Amino acid sequence: MPPLSQPSGFSTPANCAACRESIRQGSQSFYMASLMLPVAIREPAYAVYAFCRMADDLIDRDEGGIEGIRILGQMLDRIYRNRPGPHFVERVFADVVERFALPREIPEALIEGLAWDAEGRRYETLEDLVAYAVRVAGTVGFMMTLVMGRREPNVLARACDLGVAMQLTNIARDIGEDAGNGRIYMPLSWLRDGGVDPEGWLAAPRYGPEIQAVVARLLADAELLYDRSLSGVAALPASCRLGINLARLLYREIGREIGRGVDPVKDRAVTSRRQKMRLLAEAAGGRISDLAALPEPAIHSAVSLIAAIAMAPPGRALPAIPPWWNVMGRSEHMIALLMGFSTRAPAAEASGRSSPLVLRPRPDTRSHR
Repeated sequence: MPPLSQPSGFSTPANCAACRESIRQGSQSFYMASLMLPVAIREPAYAVYAFCRMADDLIDRDEGGIEGIRILGQMLDRIYRNRPGPHFVERVFADVVERFALPREIPEALIEGLAWDAEGRRYETLEDLVAYAVRVAGTVGFMMTLVMGRREPNVLARACDLGVAMQLTNIARDIGEDAGNGRIYMPLSWLRDGGVDPEGWLAAPRYGPEIQAVVARLLADAELLYDRSLSGVAALPASCRLGINLARLLYREIGREIGRGVDPVKDRAVTSRRQKMRLLAEAAGGRISDLAALPEPAIHSAVSLIAAIAMAPPGRALPAIPPWWNVMGRSEHMIALLMGFSTRAPAAEASGRSSPLVLRPRPDTRSHR
């Protein structure tokens, strides 16, 4: 326990509790998997999730996300100057940035991908689609890997594989919902090769044989990435492998449900409670030790982001917030923070302005679920 005169970060137990609640309401699969992580990892993982959810909310507010991007840019300016504003997400994410040496290029790439969502961008090829998935999901894999104390390029590459696999699964699951919103994420060249006019299909979406073939190709590519990502899971700290492997199995099962006959135009593929329990047993009972795929090259559009992490200076290790049952430890942590506020007032507070950010729990959205 650090001396009470030395503040240990910007966030408070209440900030962390708010992040935990946002993930509990926002993504059951991610929340279930997170419970398998050690407490010291779980808190910063919730901070990562809360930042991603807030960024998605802000950019979704207006067409093209211009105002949301402006607000997020200002937030990153404050965070990377080590002067976060009063909003709880900003403060907990600032701790993640400092503790785990998270380069700005990673959240900026996430924001760029979410802006592509807001503008309704379409993707001609699988390579184009994967570049989008790296931004909105691979970046989450990078941040989670850093939180778990790994920053080796090969491990980061496999984390990105897992994020992209999850995103391809999301796309396959949500083709009907996306069509209802005038969006299409399936590679346009694949549709044309199958004789499908993208605009015509959007006007009257149906899960015909041609679309089934496109979805099957997406899920087959996702399966390859799920398999390759297992080497990255094996390279994580032993205490983290169960939680991440469970997340991997839960998302993969959604794709397999589609393969068993779910029509994603009309229905949303989900995993039942019984399936979740079976996958938990599989994750707990399986042996995760295969490192054979670890040296495989990274996805091309992820290479520059992995390089940015490699070039980042080491972070400053901050003591983790004590677990909820350590009442004395949490009280001392709060006192340390209060003592530090007089010398470290956020810019927004100093100017008399309140934060415009509001995090609203909602059902799963397209990205970083």
